[in-house]
Amino acid sequence: MSAFFERVYNVVKDIPRGKVATYGQIATILGAPRFSQVVGYALHANPDPRHIPCHRVVNRFGALSGSFAFGGADEQKKRLLAEGVTFDENGNVDMEKHLWRPSL
Repeated sequence: MSAFFERVYNVVKDIPRGKVATYGQIATILGAPRFSQVVGYALHANPDPRHIPCHRVVNRFGALSGSFAFGGADEQKKRLLAEGVTFDENGNVDMEKHLWRPSL
């Protein structure tokens, strides 16, 4: 596993229940703002889904991952709903309400 992937996992572990972060936000936190796709690759290769809550990462519009992730098309949404995350009429996360804003 790359050192960058390990850093991604450490940030994702800090996202609290009921909040989401974006791929770009994580990349920026890690000092690599152009690496949002690499963040996505890291999350797709998540070695420990029970302890690294990748379901809390969405795109900048609040859209969920494709059906390949998390064991089915609706699994990410189910996990977020279980944490109290709400969605808009388009099925995207209400980013104003649920975007994680860590103090850096």
